[in-house]
Amino acid sequence: MPAHALKRSTLLTLCACVLVAQSMVAAVNLLIPQLGSSSLHPSRTEVLWTVDAYVIVFAGLLVPAGALGDRHGRKGALLAGLALFAAGAATSALASAPALLIAGRGVSGAGAALITPATMSILVHLAGPERRAQAMASWTLAIGVGGLAGNLGGGLAGQFLSWRALFWVMVPLAAVLAVAVSLTTPRTARSTTGSPDPLGTALLTAGLVAVLFGIIEGPGHGWTSPRILSAFGAGLLLVAGFAVHALRSRAPLFDPRVFRSGGLRATTLGLATGFFGLFALFYVNSQYLQEVKGFAPAVTGVAIVPLIAGMALVPKFAARWSARPRPVVGAGLALIGLGLLAASTADAGTPYPLWACWLLVISAGTGLAMPALTLGVVVSLPPHQAGLGSGLGTAAREIGAALGVAVAGTALAGHTGFATGMGPALRTVGLTVLVATAVVVAGHRGAGRPAPGAPAPGTPAPPVKEPAA
Repeated sequence: MPAHALKRSTLLTLCACVLVAQSMVAAVNLLIPQLGSSSLHPSRTEVLWTVDAYVIVFAGLLVPAGALGDRHGRKGALLAGLALFAAGAATSALASAPALLIAGRGVSGAGAALITPATMSILVHLAGPERRAQAMASWTLAIGVGGLAGNLGGGLAGQFLSWRALFWVMVPLAAVLAVAVSLTTPRTARSTTGSPDPLGTALLTAGLVAVLFGIIEGPGHGWTSPRILSAFGAGLLLVAGFAVHALRSRAPLFDPRVFRSGGLRATTLGLATGFFGLFALFYVNSQYLQEVKGFAPAVTGVAIVPLIAGMALVPKFAARWSARPRPVVGAGLALIGLGLLAASTADAGTPYPLWACWLLVISAGTGLAMPALTLGVVVSLPPHQAGLGSGLGTAAREIGAALGVAVAGTALAGHTGFATGMGPALRTVGLTVLVATAVVVAGHRGAGRPAPGAPAPGTPAPPVKEPAA
């Protein structure tokens, strides 16, 4: 398939797939009260795992899923991901016990891990250099809008429907998307280097899951509790074990020396930083609007819509500046940090239009920085590793999101009530974003250059086609 063969129908289908996968990260958060009082009678821990199982499995499998999709077929990985996503949603909707609900969420998370890197790597292969920045802007917009759609869908389900309805809706939606993928998306050349690396996949997945478990559970159990310290220790040992194995293996899942690229390090840190701030805001926003302002769940879901404006409009302009990513990234991340600091001044008397203005500032920063950072990950690796690049970038997003919620939650827990803790929590997150922004900008000099020893970004993979469907 020639590089310029990206059709509008293909772009819309792939963006719709990643939007739906991302929406389920946030949607269940607004259903926590309904889940807690449901006929399943889950404990507080089981409710927490209902929320977290999707995120932990999703983020833990992203890098292996992306690398395996590069090797064994991206369109096949995408279709398999949609099938798993639907199966997990159906299991959750039919659940008669909390364990089944949690298991269904985990299965859907595994599907999302296949969907997300496959969509981006297909776009990279189909879009020519002149269209790649705009394609990445559209894909990034779908990620952001997915979070907003999750808030809106979860709020509407919490207000007017049951929690089971949210999961049931996902089943036919995934089926429709699978049909659309089959009709609109061509198969792309796949990487023929190496062979499956089951040991490397197991080590890296287990390591990422352990680290994410520590991040997510840390606020509840205490950061210095034996459980959390053990999780972080096990995660670091497993990731180190993967690195040792990969350096010695003839056919590793991926070569960790790709991180010699200053551009790859800076862009993955930048993605984590942006989503750190954005998901801390998501976590605080729903509670602020419901507990402090007295908004109903459905109104709360609608009230975050101003975040769509910047994400929808700014990337169209940011794509024109793709040749100068450093100032674009710096300005975008700085806007996120400054917007969070402004939002930290809110209280019960703050008018909603003023709160919406601060959301617009954060939205503009997200729309400015994220497409440039996403493209930076892509061009730091050769095209036949696009799935790996997407997996690394999306894993950075999800880890950053988990950290943002964890840090905001920990800061809130140190105060007697949400109203008194929200300001310090958002200030902590905003200042952290600004400090990280300085590090990202300083390290962004190498953005756009491949890792030492890697093929040049324009070097295509061997043109071996996948078997026909």
